[in-house]
Amino acid sequence: MNVAKSGYRVFSANSSAACTELAKKITERLGVELGKSVVFQESNSAETRVDVKESVRGQTIFIIQTIPRDVNTAIMELLVMAYALKTSCAKNIIGVIPYFPYSKQCKMRKRGSIVCKLLASMLAKAGLTHIITMDLHQKEIQGFFSFPVDNLRASPFLIQYIQEEIPDYRNAIIVAKSPAAAKRAQSYAERLRLGLAVIHGEAQYSESDMADGRHSPPCVRNTTGHTGLELPSGKQQAPFPGIELPMMMAKEKPPITVVGDVGGRIAIIVDDIIDDVGDFVASAEILKERGAYKIYIMATHGLLSADAPRLIEESAIDEVVVTNTVPHEVQKLQCPKIKTVDVSMILAEAIRRIHNGESMAYLFRNITVDD
Repeated sequence: MNVAKSGYRVFSANSSAACTELAKKITERLGVELGKSVVFQESNSAETRVDVKESVRGQTIFIIQTIPRDVNTAIMELLVMAYALKTSCAKNIIGVIPYFPYSKQCKMRKRGSIVCKLLASMLAKAGLTHIITMDLHQKEIQGFFSFPVDNLRASPFLIQYIQEEIPDYRNAIIVAKSPAAAKRAQSYAERLRLGLAVIHGEAQYSESDMADGRHSPPCVRNTTGHTGLELPSGKQQAPFPGIELPMMMAKEKPPITVVGDVGGRIAIIVDDIIDDVGDFVASAEILKERGAYKIYIMATHGLLSADAPRLIEESAIDEVVVTNTVPHEVQKLQCPKIKTVDVSMILAEAIRRIHNGESMAYLFRNITVDD
């Protein structure tokens, strides 16, 4: 039982059935009960309220928060619960956030902001002292936090699925849908002893195109009317020349090509997030044209927003495999091609090791730097 002598509690920051499913699986593996709390929104003002139903004084608290479609509400639930536990004299407050929201906004985009850094500061201010997450969009995000971050990997579970559930996987080839995803794909290919292919020349812009303000027009110094400086000898110094930058040629995407032979092979596209599936559908069509006879998508976080289930069902994709870091039961009902891999085991083990003060290195064995 989840009693005081255990020294820790496990709470869910969301009371909805879809979001507590992962929390229940984790607590079952730990052999403890889910902490008694109620998280709800006021009907008249939509404000988030948290009511913790048991004492947490001097305890280590783990808050499990999965991120549903309403991202901002989920963030407020986590912040309010963390602050409620902090003011209730909890010893340590550790957030278990399998999918970290706003992780794509981790770079400066022209005159925007690095929202991921803002969220990290908010979590620290609310009282969190540690975070367990999985497959951050960029590993450098860990540097935004002022407390420890354990970035777990889902690749061992996805690789196990490939080996056990894909017939004749030895005839497969790992595919990166863009050069930016090549390192992750290479990590999978090396561990599965498979070949590697890269799709190059996509129509959409990559993140690096919007990373900063380099495309903003430079400030041109106006030198008209400058008469120069009068020197003692009566000679004039040449006017200060205007700023002249080299002409920047417009970036053009080359025609779409597949680097690597996929003919007569099973193509397995790997990535960390699958949200807007347009890129994946386009990649599947290209691979079909190049001779691949089956196409699988492997991703850690299945956000699957908008019309993703319908587009997957109508596409050349045979199967989409994601983990349960994000609730997607509704999408699975709409598209039978979507399959789920359970990662509650590694999250539960991480909680156990942190509570017992054990090393986390075991959870990262055989994990490459690029994974």
